[in-house]
Amino acid sequence: MAKRDYYEVLGVDRSASAEEIKKAYRKMAVKFHPDKNPGDKTAEDQFKTLGEAYEALSDPQTRAAYDQYGHAAFDPRRRGSSGGGGFHDPADIFREVFGGGGGGSIFENLFGGERRDPNGPQRGADLRYDMEISFVEAALGCEKEISVTKPDACEACQSTGAEKGSTTKACTTCGGRGQVISSRGIFSIAQTCPRCEGRGKIIDKPCKVCHGSGRHERTSKIKLKIPPGVDTGSRLRSSGNGEAGTRGGPTGDLYVVLHVKAHEIFEREGDDLICEVPISFVQAALGAEVEVPTLTGNAHIKIPPGTQPGTLFRLKGKGIKNVQGYGVGDIHVRVTVEVPTHLNSAQRAKIQEFSELCDANVNPISKGFFEKAKNLFR
Repeated sequence: MAKRDYYEVLGVDRSASAEEIKKAYRKMAVKFHPDKNPGDKTAEDQFKTLGEAYEALSDPQTRAAYDQYGHAAFDPRRRGSSGGGGFHDPADIFREVFGGGGGGSIFENLFGGERRDPNGPQRGADLRYDMEISFVEAALGCEKEISVTKPDACEACQSTGAEKGSTTKACTTCGGRGQVISSRGIFSIAQTCPRCEGRGKIIDKPCKVCHGSGRHERTSKIKLKIPPGVDTGSRLRSSGNGEAGTRGGPTGDLYVVLHVKAHEIFEREGDDLICEVPISFVQAALGAEVEVPTLTGNAHIKIPPGTQPGTLFRLKGKGIKNVQGYGVGDIHVRVTVEVPTHLNSAQRAKIQEFSELCDANVNPISKGFFEKAKNLFR
């Protein structure tokens, strides 16, 4: 049976770069490795073919020979020519690609993890704090002070974890590496040493305050400046107010997630505000000037005669300041006409008298509706 094209085996174009070829091999080799597919002859053959394809295409000289002669470039009868004349064990190729010759675990190389010194400084963890604020505080901005209990640098030992004059020695469990490595089939897994907790050293006399960790729990008061225009879900970053680092590492950050309470009068739509204002039947019919609320005080709008329920009026620039600084929204006032209730006899008589004076022209909307309704039955 004819051999498959090596570019096809790796699933790359003939113009693929060396990095693209290596990336394709790493992905496919893990999938078809014999340790992951025990007893699967098809997977074993595919793993072998992948090794051949990678070895042929990873070296510029052998790749050039394959591009010119195809599989014939590796025919044993062509030894001494530009071809390679045979392939290495596919398992050796796999170890070379994933091991990288540096002794790191396969997981580090598979996912591009940056190898860090386990005994070196480690950055502290970031923290999240959920805070509820009022609608007006979110709209206008404010300052808040919160209390956060978190691991802070131990002042008693200057974060060293050791009492003054104490000595340290290498951890015998991990050999001073701070990690213990175990093998799981084709993978090597590095875990934090349980004895020294990743420090790689054992302290002779641990600090009495932090018990050797270099950190201890402390409650800190943190002031926050909340900008105008934030909304529920807005996240503020307070740099350096997370957990303290270890072994001299930098402190993490604090992320404050905001939750805004609903308002009794206003509803928010982006940077605009919606407000419903009740007016009387007389004000709607005759017109009036009415007072309406805003975030910073009261304003006035003119109601023209004959205003209908649901009519919108705009107060430009009275809404919420955009949190990114792109202007200020508006307030949209929607009027609702309040129907009189609990009328006395005199009031009822006057309304009845008014009704008798009205003709169809007084209520043009009703007139138009009923004329359309009549046409439905013609």
